[in-house]
Amino acid sequence: MPPLSLYIHIPWCLKKCPYCDFNSHAIKAGTPETGYIDALLSDLSRDLELYHSTRPISSIFIGGGTPSLFSPESINRLLRGIEQRIALKDDLEITLEANPGTFESHKFAEFRALGINRLSIGIQSFDDKLLKKLGRVHSAREAVAAAEIAHQSGFDNFNLDLMFGLPAAGINSSEIDVATAISMQPAHISFYQLTLEPNTYFHKYPPQLPDDELIFSTQKRCQKLLADHGYQHYEVSAYSQAGLHCRHNVNYWQFGDYLGIGAGAHGKITQTLPHQITRSFKPKSPEQYLDDTHKNGGASVIAVAELPLEFLMNHLRLKQGFTVETYQSATGLAMATLEPGLTACLQHGLIIHQDNRYHCSEQGWNFLDNVLEKFMP
Repeated sequence: MPPLSLYIHIPWCLKKCPYCDFNSHAIKAGTPETGYIDALLSDLSRDLELYHSTRPISSIFIGGGTPSLFSPESINRLLRGIEQRIALKDDLEITLEANPGTFESHKFAEFRALGINRLSIGIQSFDDKLLKKLGRVHSAREAVAAAEIAHQSGFDNFNLDLMFGLPAAGINSSEIDVATAISMQPAHISFYQLTLEPNTYFHKYPPQLPDDELIFSTQKRCQKLLADHGYQHYEVSAYSQAGLHCRHNVNYWQFGDYLGIGAGAHGKITQTLPHQITRSFKPKSPEQYLDDTHKNGGASVIAVAELPLEFLMNHLRLKQGFTVETYQSATGLAMATLEPGLTACLQHGLIIHQDNRYHCSEQGWNFLDNVLEKFMP
């Protein structure tokens, strides 16, 4: 069995950002914090019973929304309730997503005292003009302060989220953002391009974005800057200091298993290979989720014919790629099921076979969607 992680979704934010396609909702007065923690723990109990899961949890990721809006008392009750229901590994990684607003960052020390040992802070930019364009509610000054408070609170492992290809960005805006982030000495930096996702305000009313050539050159310059300062590019948009990659996300990308609880949360559980790998999903509406009539939500078994693509969609995001053994053990399938797409990608230089590993070339990584198209069932 692959490692087992736990994802917890808390769907409320101070404000819905115009580019965000996550299941998030503007917080209202009287948000049912206590009731939502109750619902999460009931959800977890049902999933553990449904999937007969006895594997210990290797990582927990509390995402959103903005989970740091919840009180430390509520997060403590959540974590203690999890401990009562399932075994946890000794070296458990617990990540909490947070925004750099003053209200949230002042709680960092309390979150650290609860056992949370990793923060992921949604900075996006250190430029007030760009933050306003993105609809962010924090300032550049608060972003810098949040990183400083994270250090002071005892977090030696935290991530800063940055975006590039932003509306009204200058030629050097992203390099300034990346350099500023590096100066904050985070263990991890996520650096990803703004995309106009369906069902967002930006998709309905598209802002003027830089041209593709400028975006690509910006990406390359910033990647070099990150590499020069010891940040290893281990996944398409993830960079970390040595040994400090996000273990929870790596489990996703290695096609590991995870339980997903909370409004709109998804999970993946391997029961038997290759015929029973199950995707679970919970209702997106917080009101429906809190109503608790959904029980364990819904689930569907991944068709065997779709497993090669499902596996590659994750593993090829990682710079290290995959081996024959990892493919067979994760899917229960023979390597022949990757043909003819694998041979075509090797011939076109999109995938490289080296030291018993298959991984994307630089061209393959830059055009990953084109690579994956060759494995469509």
